[in-house]
Amino acid sequence: MGTLVGVTLYARTAAEARAGFAAAYGRIAALNLMLSDYLADSEVSLLGVTPRRVSAELYRVLVFARGVSEASGGAFDVTVGPLTRLWRGRLPLTAEARGLVNWRELHLEGGLVWLGRAGMRVDLGAIGKGFAADEALRVLRGMEISRALIAASGDIVCGDAPPGEKGWAVLAGGKRLVLRRAAVSTSGDSVQFFVADGRRYSHILDPRVGASLSDVVEVSVVAGDGMTADALATTVRVMGVGAAGVVLGKFGARVV
Repeated sequence: MGTLVGVTLYARTAAEARAGFAAAYGRIAALNLMLSDYLADSEVSLLGVTPRRVSAELYRVLVFARGVSEASGGAFDVTVGPLTRLWRGRLPLTAEARGLVNWRELHLEGGLVWLGRAGMRVDLGAIGKGFAADEALRVLRGMEISRALIAASGDIVCGDAPPGEKGWAVLAGGKRLVLRRAAVSTSGDSVQFFVADGRRYSHILDPRVGASLSDVVEVSVVAGDGMTADALATTVRVMGVGAAGVVLGKFGARVV
């Protein structure tokens, strides 16, 4: 999914800790094969106009993504793939690519997924990392390792608090937060951008108009799980904090 992942955990023995690390990273690696559009043969990269049965994990992410798209009026849209492919190549965002972005053309039915138009592409970069972190923590909990933190770039998912602490101390939005059984995601463009002809092009795109955001703003969102925090951080970044209040309330999240 184009990022680095760190796992911090507390275990009863060194052997248990090693097993936990292996299981958590193994789960993330497996999800990468499903969710990463950087891989030509991943599940998400193989989606097209022909209905395709997908894994329960990919289907779950897409169902949630569509719900966020509907709630945000399309400010969040995983069909933004044609535009992100151009951005990665430092190419102009064309009208043709804009015309291929439409969350309503992402069809989900009984475990089958298909896209309404040839050339559409799904990019889970604004939701997949949070989901993967959730799943890594879930695997650890299944091994009775509940005191853990998963950090996938700007997405941090926290389990039970470290021994003797009220929660995990993390920095987000310029603030020190103490989180337990919660997640925080930061959406910003301080690193992922390029400058062409004097204009700054962020990797964060507004799918409603097919344009790269040019202002330099960071938004951090706290939610009950990583997938929600990840998706809503991008949503708020695109909509603006004021306009996104109803969306945040719908998913029980908050900006910090």
